[in-house]
Amino acid sequence: MPSSEPLDRAALGERLDAIFSFDVSSGRNYDELIEPLLPAERATQDFALHWATVAARTHLEIAYLVMLLAPQALRALSLRQAEAWVVAALDGFDRVGLRAAVMRLRDIEGFARGVSPAAVSLDAITPRLLRFLQGLSGRPLRVEADARPWTDTETVFLPPLVELASREASADRYLALAAMLWAQARWGTYAIDIDAALADFVQPGHALNWLALLENLRLGAKLERELPGLRAEVAALLADLPPQLGTARTVLAGPAAGAGDSIAWLRDHAEIAVSPAPTLAWLPALHPAVARELRAARIREQSQVLRLSIAELLESMHAGQDGAPPELDVDADPERLELDLKIDGASVTLPPEGLAAAQSLLQDLGEITPELLVPAGAAEWKPNGVGNGKPGTLETRADALFDEWDCRRRAYRRQWCHVYLHAVGGGDESYVPAVRARHAPLIRQLRRRFEAMRGEDRVLRRQSDGQDVDMDALVEAIADRRGGAEPGERLFCRRQRDERSLAAVFLVDMSGSTQGWVNDAEREALVLLCEALEMLDDRYAIWGFSGWTRTRSDLYRIKEFDEAYGAGVQARIAAIQPRDYTRMGPPIRFVTEKLLAEPARHRLLVTISDGRPDDFGDDYRSDYGIEDTRQALLEARRAGVRPFCITIDREGADYLKRMYGPAAYAVLDEVRKLPLKVAEIYRKLTI
Repeated sequence: MPSSEPLDRAALGERLDAIFSFDVSSGRNYDELIEPLLPAERATQDFALHWATVAARTHLEIAYLVMLLAPQALRALSLRQAEAWVVAALDGFDRVGLRAAVMRLRDIEGFARGVSPAAVSLDAITPRLLRFLQGLSGRPLRVEADARPWTDTETVFLPPLVELASREASADRYLALAAMLWAQARWGTYAIDIDAALADFVQPGHALNWLALLENLRLGAKLERELPGLRAEVAALLADLPPQLGTARTVLAGPAAGAGDSIAWLRDHAEIAVSPAPTLAWLPALHPAVARELRAARIREQSQVLRLSIAELLESMHAGQDGAPPELDVDADPERLELDLKIDGASVTLPPEGLAAAQSLLQDLGEITPELLVPAGAAEWKPNGVGNGKPGTLETRADALFDEWDCRRRAYRRQWCHVYLHAVGGGDESYVPAVRARHAPLIRQLRRRFEAMRGEDRVLRRQSDGQDVDMDALVEAIADRRGGAEPGERLFCRRQRDERSLAAVFLVDMSGSTQGWVNDAEREALVLLCEALEMLDDRYAIWGFSGWTRTRSDLYRIKEFDEAYGAGVQARIAAIQPRDYTRMGPPIRFVTEKLLAEPARHRLLVTISDGRPDDFGDDYRSDYGIEDTRQALLEARRAGVRPFCITIDREGADYLKRMYGPAAYAVLDEVRKLPLKVAEIYRKLTI
């Protein structure tokens, strides 16, 4: 039984040596950490040491602050709340960086207020804000935490906590702030070079802060007209504007007012820009240098997409025709975010990615001119994440971002894993026919078994009528009658044929460890399975997975649900090759989403792998990887997906029971058994 005696100075020093192993930063030593812990209870010491150990895996500075502030946090918070306080800081580091983590750790009082019924945290409302901003802007915007609201036109930065009179009021404040920040991009705050426009002011920094207040006034008026549901909350945000801006309300409240009008008013009243502007914490600030770079890059990307879309339209309409090229006519409506495109006088509709790019450009530029659409040289790429709800920022062009479970934090790392989708191609077209010929007797046997599954009837017992007598029910009825009891009336059996309603995904390990026999067996197993499944009406898909750290989780499309088992799918099966590592959490979460989109009563996820979760470095191959995979499987099971694993790792029983449960996996001792076992296990799982 662990001792409850507090640790002394020497014991605490040894534990800190194990956590940090070197000085955290210049001028700091363990005495600063040990002194507050010496008079503390053992539970407080253990809490600080445990969570400092967890935090040290993310950043030593966070671990140092956890140790330093833990006694204070435990005086203000319960044990569970103090754990959430550390997790919130680590989550802030994952999302934004060290500064956000340090801010959250130091704001213990703010975190304690967040426990009150009236407070709303940014983490809690982020999903709602993301949908709200997507609906406003037509493109995905990210939401991150910062002490003061601001935007770089790609990410909306909002306070980590809002506490007003009620939860509803706090949530409305978040919506109003998000709308104000979206409005900066929508109505041209960054359409002009703000730094250049303010360069000749005596105090450009003061002028920028005054301009931010003026822009809030202008954009607030636009929001009150465009989004009347937020009128009261926007008015509350602007209620504390300084009286020096009195005449600006009349000038900037008009429908046609732009950012240039805000700067013109400031020039006419340059005397106020000599002094600092009042700090109103709720009102958004301006960061023109950061926004200018991101906005310019986005305009270049979206222009490229729009050019390519229009070029494809022109080419398709002029295909096979001689003479002058088609005439292009563009009419843009920046207020309605509409683009009327005519080719030789006939209106045409842009493809979805081109339409999304046009709407984004209309928000950024206010107009689209024919000159903008002239191709700027050869263009062989299209940026990912345009018009499909996926991230399209400079930081990542991943097809999807997924959370990952950190068992040490007992919380998710948000948007942590970057998933990239690939098409497998270039396989040997003769491979599947050769496997089919080599295993012809076995395939015929499997087909007969699967065909029987399609025709099987379900026997309904103890029915009031039916074709056959239920002997068990009859025996019970006779016994009841002889004993003086009233016999039951349900004495028949009826056969009922149920329509199969099942969708399945086969997730195939393509890690480097499958090199050789394992890879050959996986491909043969898929061929046998597909040949047998053709006897059923089950919808099934096949994906391969590999990866290299959290920033590169690769998924390879081998067969989609709607694809027939034809030459293309067969070539992709032949092209399955070993690649990198086995980070299993992101692929499981991805195919779970695929399965949930299928209109089936039953959903099955079968993973075919040669071993435990693994990735580059030592972190994921430890309990961390097993627990993340287990959590992904629990998420799938809660959503109605039945997971099952087939592995050829002889030591798999040690961890598979922990990940899948005692009845949801099979361990094969020989790789040669894999092809037949995959088809046989599927048959048993779906009867």
